[in-house]
Amino acid sequence: MAIDGRGKVAVVTGASSGIGRQTALALARAGFDVGVGARRKERLADLVDEIARESGKAAYAAELDVTSAASIDAFVEGVIRHFGKVHVLVNNAGKALGRAPVETADEADWQEMLDTNVMGLMRMTKRFLPHIAASGDGHIVNLGSIAGHESYAGGSVYCATKFAVRAITEALRHELLGKPVRVTSIDPGMVETEFSLVRFHGDAAEATKVYQGVRPLTADDIADCIVFAVTRPAHVNIDEMIVTSIDQAGARVFNRRGTTS
Repeated sequence: MAIDGRGKVAVVTGASSGIGRQTALALARAGFDVGVGARRKERLADLVDEIARESGKAAYAAELDVTSAASIDAFVEGVIRHFGKVHVLVNNAGKALGRAPVETADEADWQEMLDTNVMGLMRMTKRFLPHIAASGDGHIVNLGSIAGHESYAGGSVYCATKFAVRAITEALRHELLGKPVRVTSIDPGMVETEFSLVRFHGDAAEATKVYQGVRPLTADDIADCIVFAVTRPAHVNIDEMIVTSIDQAGARVFNRRGTTS
């Protein structure tokens, strides 16, 4: 039985596009009040307008750079001041940068992925956790990846960050056992968003190649999974959900126009 989000507050990071944006919209439709943050603050205004049109709710939106402890602190303070409570945190902010092998990879890319995907997620969780636990019905949802289950050439550090997300999620579940906080990892395969455009540093031609001949998942597909997880009865925890397109059978195994690659 699904439980709607009326009276509850959900926070989504990396909400300016892709999975984060669609998750914020889907949560608002499910009845949640929504707080959203992203580096590209100018995009959040359109999201807030769309949430209001679709759900009649006024979302809280503020700039958020999860690589900056000061930015995180300011965002958390703003959310709590606005809503007074938080039930759900969706740690969506994350990125992949580059596909070079270890021998030639840009170390700055490594650092940015670690700061965003690991330290950002941990800091957001640490800051919000007291409020989530105090809600009496809390939930932390971490966006992992199939790359957190299976590594591939050219993805060493990105995969390492997603293996870390998986480990952090599991450790949190142990640490919070007996408290009113559920912990879930949603681990998508290929999803067509701005992910590849960011990974290839804005090279649209390279980004397009990633999805050629494949029916990838959409951001809405993953948003549906997140809403499903957070609207289960309070005693039901979806520990982990690996989600792929029918055209994908592993981190690097795809059916492209009838051929497996």
